[in-house]
Amino acid sequence: MKCPYCKYTESKVIDSRPTVDGESIRRRRICQQCGKRFTTYETIESRSLMVIKKDGSRQQYDREKLMRGIIKACQKRPVTKAQMDDLLSNIEKELYDQQEDEVSSMTIGEMVVERLIDIDEVAYIRFASVYRDFDDVDSFMAELKRIRPHHK
Repeated sequence: MKCPYCKYTESKVIDSRPTVDGESIRRRRICQQCGKRFTTYETIESRSLMVIKKDGSRQQYDREKLMRGIIKACQKRPVTKAQMDDLLSNIEKELYDQQEDEVSSMTIGEMVVERLIDIDEVAYIRFASVYRDFDDVDSFMAELKRIRPHHK
């Protein structure tokens, strides 16, 4: 582990504890050369997940990209960051539990909208309008009518 200050490769762990979520280990280190302290996190390396886009191209799954879409859909809505984090964590758990190396962007989009509808209907419509790419007002209205029974 290189020191972020002097780039020396030898450091000593002075404290080690699990993070709040229990998914990684936080380690406080001290550089053996310059004596400065820094923090590292150790996590389990997850396997690579490829997303198959609508056009057939493939790209590496990007948690931050999906989170940006969810945040945009939930903008100015009464949806907490914790709810968005939970939604994304649940989706990722389901994706990785499937033991597949590739997943379609359509599958991921469906997973998001299935969960968003229970959190906030406006956020659901916002996400669905981008993800489902409504062709016209009629298809948009049909979607609104479809979720209306869910609301009651």
